[in-house]
Amino acid sequence: MSHVCELTNKQCKPCEGGVPPLSQGEINKLLKQLDGWVQYERLIGKTFEFKNYYQTMAFVNAVAWLSHREDHHPDMNVGYNKCHVEYTTHAINGLSENDFICAAKVDALFKI
Repeated sequence: MSHVCELTNKQCKPCEGGVPPLSQGEINKLLKQLDGWVQYERLIGKTFEFKNYYQTMAFVNAVAWLSHREDHHPDMNVGYNKCHVEYTTHAINGLSENDFICAAKVDALFKI
């Protein structure tokens, strides 16, 4: 994807229960705006690959900073030269717009 995703300009909303998760149609529409993210039932995920451990850890730390800033935290599985990132909104037991906003911002970090 060569353009900047419009989701990167949005701010995450507070995570609250009591709202329904996104419908499959809404998920499909938002997923099309992301590069390489895949839906696994109630979450979205993507694996990022790097040249070495140092670059992997720099990315992990940048995602941690972003997650703290957005107050929306992914699960990450980290290896020597790769990191798998997954988003879901636990408060609603499904996907919310926040998951897609943060995924787009993680993609933007990766491109720096």
